[in-house]
Amino acid sequence: MWTRKSWHAPFFIALGLTFPVAQTFSAQTPRSHRMSRRKAPASSTSIHDCGQGITLRLSAAKSTQGSLLLLEMRGGAKPLSEVKATWDNREIPFWQQLTLDDKSPDAWRALLGVDLELKPETYTLAIAGKTQAAEDFTCTASIAIKEGKFATESLQVAPNFVEPNPQQAARAEAERQRLRAIFATITPERLWDGPFHYPLAGVTTGGNFGKRRILNGKAGSPHSGVDFPAPAGTPVCAAQRGRVVLSEPLYFSGNTVVLDHGLGVYTLYAHFESIAVQLGDLVDTGALLGKVGATGRVTGPHLHWGVTVNRARANPLQLVALPL
Repeated sequence: MWTRKSWHAPFFIALGLTFPVAQTFSAQTPRSHRMSRRKAPASSTSIHDCGQGITLRLSAAKSTQGSLLLLEMRGGAKPLSEVKATWDNREIPFWQQLTLDDKSPDAWRALLGVDLELKPETYTLAIAGKTQAAEDFTCTASIAIKEGKFATESLQVAPNFVEPNPQQAARAEAERQRLRAIFATITPERLWDGPFHYPLAGVTTGGNFGKRRILNGKAGSPHSGVDFPAPAGTPVCAAQRGRVVLSEPLYFSGNTVVLDHGLGVYTLYAHFESIAVQLGDLVDTGALLGKVGATGRVTGPHLHWGVTVNRARANPLQLVALPL
């Protein structure tokens, strides 16, 4: 989905005209609710010594625009009772989780989202907390953000795809502000449990993330989600457990559902033919959200899937790959 640059804001995950990836899928109904996951790619982790036997582990030593990092704090002989962090002037919420090796609760994790248009430079992650013995600790790590390699395409399209009338522009702006407020809300409870999954059964590839289109000579904002081509009517499932915080038609993204997974993690599903959930519903992983359609500013049926983590627009495919 695409929008003119003048309407862009980093919190609006889904905007504008989409031309689906040229790919064909079978129209048959996918099997049950077995969800697909992508195998996590091998990556170079980075470990920082915070003193007092406390360590910080980053899932990657450096990152790029639109990516996600998994952070993990371990207290060793000094179990941790509290962990807080800030990065790029944003608070990064942690959750306490059992570790796989020793079943100790002394592992604190967090997701760090790198916005699609974050300026490439080195940023400082600042962490502070307490041990169960009431000892304070601090830790810092430098994270280098590199420029993402995203495609650019120039197209000539009908003027109505580029220039909404004043009423349409006003509606789009009002919807942008609503989404901005939603994504700025940090639910303190972690609603998801385990890894995230692809929202279409049997479909594990998608495209267009970060792609910028120049329509009739006017540059638009980068595409902030992944497009999955699929026949109209294909079931779309929740990538993880979450609460429905938006379920309605929007100007650019058509019939749209947004799930709040807690701790600043949101997934957005757009262009539905029909919606199967209501505002306020708490849905489980694999629950039917709706069916693929071509509503909103699109040229054909497909699913647009977006992810926002602490107000940062990130690549959903990376969320699936993380070992949560």
